[in-house]
Amino acid sequence: MILAGVAALGGGILALRSYGPRFRIGRLLASARAVSVGEAVEIARRGQPAFVRVTGRLDSETDFEDLDHRPLVFRRTRLQSRHGGAWRDFDVVREAVPFEVREGLDAIGVATDDLDSGLVVVPRESVGVVGDLGDRAPGDLDDGLPARVVVELVSNVEHATVAGVPALGPEGAPRLGSGLGRPLILTTLEQPEAMRILAGGSSARARLAAGLFVAAGVLALVGLLMLLLPGSVLAASPTPSPVTGSDTRSSGQGPGLVGAPLVAIFGVLGIAALAIVLTLVYVRLSGGPRRPDRHR
Repeated sequence: MILAGVAALGGGILALRSYGPRFRIGRLLASARAVSVGEAVEIARRGQPAFVRVTGRLDSETDFEDLDHRPLVFRRTRLQSRHGGAWRDFDVVREAVPFEVREGLDAIGVATDDLDSGLVVVPRESVGVVGDLGDRAPGDLDDGLPARVVVELVSNVEHATVAGVPALGPEGAPRLGSGLGRPLILTTLEQPEAMRILAGGSSARARLAAGLFVAAGVLALVGLLMLLLPGSVLAASPTPSPVTGSDTRSSGQGPGLVGAPLVAIFGVLGIAALAIVLTLVYVRLSGGPRRPDRHR
């Protein structure tokens, strides 16, 4: 039973690992401490690194327009070709202007140079073949190879959640960036929607992993209980034993408890504790409960 629990635990870990870096992004986005923009500015000025999450309206004085006349502050265009069932970038174009997150009268900048895998928005895709890209495709790729263009946009008029480490920039202004071994994360989506984007539109693997973790805990607990309980029971002796006046249900020291009640009590308490831990793990994997945004 214990070995089966270990196998289920390994399966759950593999299911989460299949998400690649997106699993870490989702975990950081859900677990980062939520603070106001004003508090993030104070953290940056104190010089005490901390990975925090702020929510506010994006603002920039130097936005640029796209073909649909939307005021943008960030645009990333990926040109990809398909190799062996996986999409691979062969060209990435980044366009960005300085912008900040604003909440009431408080504002903190965003280090756009640090924005990479932590960008979580709804991508706009166009699928075709390499030949459709014309001069934008490298000459060593076959024109008939599947290709696509993925565009990720951040608009100046959107509300966003940004998670990072507040610090003073080169000009002495507070800004959010990567740090403490963690990437800068920015999403213009609500947390449940961001988690669906990170999961590739399906939560099947996350549910599978949660189920395997629950099964691993139950199997391991059952295996431990089986080790603690008696493994064999001897039959009664054909020779009657003398009665010494004590309770025959005990070991000769007088009336006592029957069986192993302490094992049963600790077993029930262990199952309750395991249920609490697994519930918290499932809530964390599924994105956690939504917290109301704080506005001034």
